[in-house]
Amino acid sequence: MYNLLDEAWQPALVAADGETERVGVLRLLTEAHRYADLLVETPTQRPALYRQLFLPFVLDALHELLPRDAEAWAALFRRGRFTERQTERLLGYGEEHRARFGLFDAAHPFAQVPGLHTAKGETKSATALVATAAQGNNVPLFSSRTDGDELRLDPGEAARWLLHTHCWDTGAIKTGAVGDRQAKQGKTTGNPVGPLGSLGVVMPRGRTLFETLLLNLPFKKRVLPEDAPQWRCVDITHRRCADGTTHRPCTAAPAWQQRPATGLLDLWTWQSRRALLLPERDGDGGLYVARVVLAGGDRLELTPDDEPHTAWVIDTRTTAHHRRRPTTGRAGTEPAPGAADGAAPKRPLRHVTGRAGWRGLNALLAFAHAPEVPDPSAGSAGRRHETTQLLMTLAEARDELDPEYPLRLDLTGMTYGTKLGHVEDSFHDEVPLPLAALRYDGPVRAALLEAVLHAEELAGAVNRLDGHLRRAAGAEPVPPLAWQQPGERLLALLGPLVLALLRDLRHVGEDEEACDTRLTHWEGAARWAAWQVAEELLGTAVPGVVSGRRVQLNNGSEQMFRLSTAEAAFRRALGGILRRLPQPSTIRS
Repeated sequence: MYNLLDEAWQPALVAADGETERVGVLRLLTEAHRYADLLVETPTQRPALYRQLFLPFVLDALHELLPRDAEAWAALFRRGRFTERQTERLLGYGEEHRARFGLFDAAHPFAQVPGLHTAKGETKSATALVATAAQGNNVPLFSSRTDGDELRLDPGEAARWLLHTHCWDTGAIKTGAVGDRQAKQGKTTGNPVGPLGSLGVVMPRGRTLFETLLLNLPFKKRVLPEDAPQWRCVDITHRRCADGTTHRPCTAAPAWQQRPATGLLDLWTWQSRRALLLPERDGDGGLYVARVVLAGGDRLELTPDDEPHTAWVIDTRTTAHHRRRPTTGRAGTEPAPGAADGAAPKRPLRHVTGRAGWRGLNALLAFAHAPEVPDPSAGSAGRRHETTQLLMTLAEARDELDPEYPLRLDLTGMTYGTKLGHVEDSFHDEVPLPLAALRYDGPVRAALLEAVLHAEELAGAVNRLDGHLRRAAGAEPVPPLAWQQPGERLLALLGPLVLALLRDLRHVGEDEEACDTRLTHWEGAARWAAWQVAEELLGTAVPGVVSGRRVQLNNGSEQMFRLSTAEAAFRRALGGILRRLPQPSTIRS
């Protein structure tokens, strides 16, 4: 009943005419070249759908037919669609595992546990799956729905939110199901958030669904014999996988484990919750889901250092004495990959809510052989970054592709509240990236990193100007990193300029002179934006700042703060940051 392979449940955008079609898994994959993208209710659903379903389906079905090196990968990418043999194999794989994709199947419901129930037979509203819906204390601002309103999900919506839950669900206390030997008093405690909740997800996207699939399938990664997606574990009684091995427990049972992932297929289809959708029929006979059972699931022992969809922070100050791997499994105590082998420990780099994605380009372009990239953010001392595995792989195939290819990076993340029990905020941004920027010693990468660094430095100069004027008026400066800082206004003005520079640099290739020309134009626009914010500060200063005020600093010395010295210091700062153009002699007309 309602098999995801055939039912038209997933909306997709047709590349040719921009129309929307609802399609099943098999049509979506075998005709992936026809569709521009998946259509989703919230951006965090996109990586969940790709990782929990479409990418592991393709990888498990075609791993023997997929390219093994950069040249073969680029040839298939340029072809723009799967070969006839690959298409036949996708269809055959679907038929082979058809029974595992029934969303409401009594024996093997997709990504669920058949018969899952609590000791008292309690169920929850479908809002337990929907991160944007009001539920208990998790009430989104301006939501028109209350916790008491019934939420009916059609089967497609239920499937999308189910996969989203496996990836992004909140942590802390979860319902204890019958058969969960680790539940106490009907609850399981210490649940971590879903595996994507601890990452700043970076997903390359192309012009079509086919291109996006290939951009997210690392051609250097091999499928291990013991690795399998969750739908290939079928024997619940003996917890044996379809191939007869017992390398990991079957996820279609209430019991769960804390363990490492056995490979990429296991990682992508990680079942972080035990769930069961309870379908009902409306007056017209249509299916909907209003009630679910949701319990604690498998806990990822650590984020593997070959996780493909995140950049990394590497702590260069941590000594071997402090690199012991924690033995507890509590949420928030995940050890850093590399901690056991004496290497500098690294952890996934998370996106900062409210901070534009382009401001993290220094991390996204941090390649192993590249010189150290300056990080202008606060608290960056003693750490360096490493880009994602997928961008490292794509860098190897860069020369085989059209240099003007419109690559995009889709950035998503979640912020959780106290004790991880509710969603506090979500993050989504899209950054265009020139392929030439993936050359670690190329002029495009250098130009982009210079622009990002200068943007942060300009914001710092504006903040210092504001602090100087505030002290001259007898007030205290705005605390560092506060959203009220005028530097944040400047960065908002610089955002469209940086994105325009990113798109423009697609057309310069490896031409260093062309890079310099575009960077010079960007500096002119950036200087204008900086003066626009500075004019607001200088023009609205209170009269007392002209004569100024002598202030005793924390180190015991005294300093004179007045408007003229503040303006002069700002001019000097701009001259030191933007060196390609002469500074104007005046700021007022």
